[in-house]
Amino acid sequence: MDVRTTFVSQTYAQAREIAAPEAQGGEGFAQVTRGFVETLDRGEATARAAMTGGADPLALVEALAASSLAVETAVTVRDRVVEAYQEILRMPV
Repeated sequence: MDVRTTFVSQTYAQAREIAAPEAQGGEGFAQVTRGFVETLDRGEATARAAMTGGADPLALVEALAASSLAVETAVTVRDRVVEAYQEILRMPV
């Protein structure tokens, strides 16, 4: 097994931990939001470095995978919130 695949799986696991729901309420949401922003910032910084030749292509792939997972998670959460709101609107008064 290549060592690089281990790094990709570690980055994926870290991104999953960041996106995992917290049971703490408001503080958990703030932590998830910070993690989301940090993941996107790291991805952008790695992409810039890769364009100038300062980053390994594997690092770019890892950053893009982490960013993709973070965005997919945010979109899923948004869709669930919209769906819940629509259910509330359909409730009889």
